[in-house]
Amino acid sequence: MIEWSEQHQMIRDVVRRFIEAEVVPNVEALEHGDMPPYDILRKFYSAFGMAEMQRARFAKMIEREKKGEPAKKKSDAEGEGGGDAAAMQLIPIIELCRHCPGMVTAMGVSVGLTAASILSKGTTRQKERWALDILTLDKIGAWAITEPGSGSDAFGGMKATAKRTPDGGYLLNGNKTFITNGPYADTIVFICKLEEDGVAPRDRKMLHFVLDKGMPGLVQSKPMRKMGLHSSPTGELFLSDVKAGPDRLLGEQEPTAADGRSGAKSTFQTERSGVAAMALGMIERSLELSLAYAKERVQFGKPIGEFQLIQEKLARMEVARMNVQNLVFRTLELASQGKSMSFAEASAMKLYAARAADEVCQDAVQIFGGNGYMAEYKVEQLARDARVLRIYAGTDEIQIGAIARDLLTR
Repeated sequence: MIEWSEQHQMIRDVVRRFIEAEVVPNVEALEHGDMPPYDILRKFYSAFGMAEMQRARFAKMIEREKKGEPAKKKSDAEGEGGGDAAAMQLIPIIELCRHCPGMVTAMGVSVGLTAASILSKGTTRQKERWALDILTLDKIGAWAITEPGSGSDAFGGMKATAKRTPDGGYLLNGNKTFITNGPYADTIVFICKLEEDGVAPRDRKMLHFVLDKGMPGLVQSKPMRKMGLHSSPTGELFLSDVKAGPDRLLGEQEPTAADGRSGAKSTFQTERSGVAAMALGMIERSLELSLAYAKERVQFGKPIGEFQLIQEKLARMEVARMNVQNLVFRTLELASQGKSMSFAEASAMKLYAARAADEVCQDAVQIFGGNGYMAEYKVEQLARDARVLRIYAGTDEIQIGAIARDLLTR
């Protein structure tokens, strides 16, 4: 794939009109007020029939499972509808990130991580119980792995625990932080380690539990204050002797230690692949705003776009836009063939796209000068929002390690 098709551009224009009408007027409230993004996201789902599509797909999947038919491989599911189906998922991400990247994070963690985790690891009964409501945004999901003391060492440094109880259930304890949707989540996938005598903490089984808001012993914090992505509520979770029956353990049986880690690793891969689309939206908008400003802003008797140093910044922005767009095109091309990137490829794409977006957005602030530092000029928000792309879903350093390990084992 080398360019957007006419159909893709039509989808983009329709999505863009919705965003201009529903999102742009509320950006100030989303960024600096107390307005969570969920009602607008639900309106978005309703406007484009996405909730109904999710219900239809879910019904077919459950029917297939109940008939005993083998589940479709991820690559097969990605190939359904070809690149156009994948484009329908990525284009809204790109367009939302031009104005309000936090909304994408809130939506992606709920639908793309929480529901996906339940669908990939849960039993048919668990999928019916929790997944559909999250897929349609009737309920909001959170995926809880990060802890105050673990950070990038998410697996080895994890201290949250599950202790077996005589009745066959579990007692859950631990704290989670930087949890997207944490303050408002109705359904939480809580990842922890099984207390096992004689097994070193780093080697213990990793378990995934599904928790519901309001369970005794579960406390969800208020939204945390942070540098950017203000429209994506982030919070902490505190668990003190939360009772969870075996029906809340994803898969309803304990996996091997390796299985627990591979499930979370697959989720990381999905998250990293989506960063390129987010980065493209931020880059496009920053370049668009910078070009307009460079033509209008006059210094020393002429538009600043006539100065070579400004031209150099604009040219590098365009190179970044082209490169990141090509990474998105590669994602769509693979999807049309029923394929997906390897873990190392997804890490490489995330690393480059995140760095490119951060650099472009910072250059936009520089082009705007003092005005770029003011919230009135939108490049200030984009610069704050872009910075987190190099931190969440794995820091730059973690991506480099994943890429290098893959290279050294060839």
